[in-house]
Amino acid sequence: MTRSRHDDVVSDVTASRDEATTHEPCGSEPQGSPREEVSARLEEAEVKRDEYLADLQRLAAEFENYRKRAARDQERLVVHAHERLVRELLPILDDLERALEAAERHEEPALVDGVKLVEQSLRKALVKEGLVEIETDGPFDPHVHEALLSQSQEGAEPGSVLEVVQRGYRLGDRVVRPARVIVAE
Repeated sequence: MTRSRHDDVVSDVTASRDEATTHEPCGSEPQGSPREEVSARLEEAEVKRDEYLADLQRLAAEFENYRKRAARDQERLVVHAHERLVRELLPILDDLERALEAAERHEEPALVDGVKLVEQSLRKALVKEGLVEIETDGPFDPHVHEALLSQSQEGAEPGSVLEVVQRGYRLGDRVVRPARVIVAE
């Protein structure tokens, strides 16, 4: 049988491949070891990635549950606060109804007393909730006063409050409604 040049090349390549796998050069790692090491490191990285992803998903779910729980708690607080305020205002509504009944019977002194009672009850309930009237004695303060107009008055210091048109109130440190005033020029 005649061998072709192609057959010679194939047999030489096969022989050198067999020789490379059976004989390792001195002082070096076996062929294929770096590939196995990379493969092992890749597998380890994938395991860590999956753990981190699971941790992140768990953390995201816990945060979502916390957010929902906080929203529910906030709603409960608001409902509770409204309920408490309404409970405080119901007796005032009763007093107002009695004052209106007195007005229908033309009992003027009873009407005046009834309206005063309603005003005092309402003021007491609002003070109990933390409402404080804004001071209007002294100089004009644009943070808590609203100047409706300015006018000159003898003996009045310029910039001082002359008259209160509508009382102002604060709830804690927030201005609920500024005091509407007339200021001296």
